[in-house]
Amino acid sequence: MTDTAPVAVVTGASRGAGRGIATALAGRGWRVYGTGRTISEAPAGGVAVPLDHRDDAAVGRLFERVEQESGRLDLLVNNAAVISDDLVGPEPFWEKPRELADVLDVGLRSSYIAAWYAAPLLLARERGLIVFTSSPGSVCYMHGPAYGAQKAGVDKMAADMAVDFRGTGVATVSIWMGILLTDKLRSAFDGDPDALTKFAEQAETPEFTGHLIDALYRDPALSEVSGHTVIGAELGQRYGITDDAGRRPPSHREMLGAPRPPSSVVVR
Repeated sequence: MTDTAPVAVVTGASRGAGRGIATALAGRGWRVYGTGRTISEAPAGGVAVPLDHRDDAAVGRLFERVEQESGRLDLLVNNAAVISDDLVGPEPFWEKPRELADVLDVGLRSSYIAAWYAAPLLLARERGLIVFTSSPGSVCYMHGPAYGAQKAGVDKMAADMAVDFRGTGVATVSIWMGILLTDKLRSAFDGDPDALTKFAEQAETPEFTGHLIDALYRDPALSEVSGHTVIGAELGQRYGITDDAGRRPPSHREMLGAPRPPSSVVVR
């Protein structure tokens, strides 16, 4: 790690996708600030920042700290989201806990607030990137309306922020992640390694998206994808990237749907 290492903020980095993304970026030479309400250990060469993304002022202080300590910001990964254990139940939304709507606060609104604070730092660089982690739930029914609205919201946020950033060198992209082989998911296959191996053929490691983001940031054609939502597995095919298990995760486009291209219409 050097003083010229690119600097990233990854929200929701205490576990799962965020943890994997932060770890992958750190392994590729980034200085990573990882946030989370319960985060205690930072990726190698990074900084763990305990943070509740409901607290706008605390988010602002995070970016002040990044500027003071690192003097730059090159990348924001908006991944933080409040996900309830009741999310995947089959019941209709009115029979699930009302708290499932919290994902519209920490998940959607929190992404806007983090981007709002990050924008001046990103604009001070010749190149910058904001990534939103998303899923096909933005276009198909997946886990109910709150989850779907949050994913559709961050896809649209990427599209609209790209309009405001046009010509500045800052790009915005939303990435649909696939089925993630998190520690929690792996534990569901305890005692049945063969089933896990078969299931993993359709999944990807949490670090995979971090490798994609690094490649995307370094792509000379980054501006061409700004404002778009992309399928992570297809981005991996484009860059020739495998996940940390050496697999090429499959795209689920045919089964779950495709991202909607942003409209070219701008009304101010």
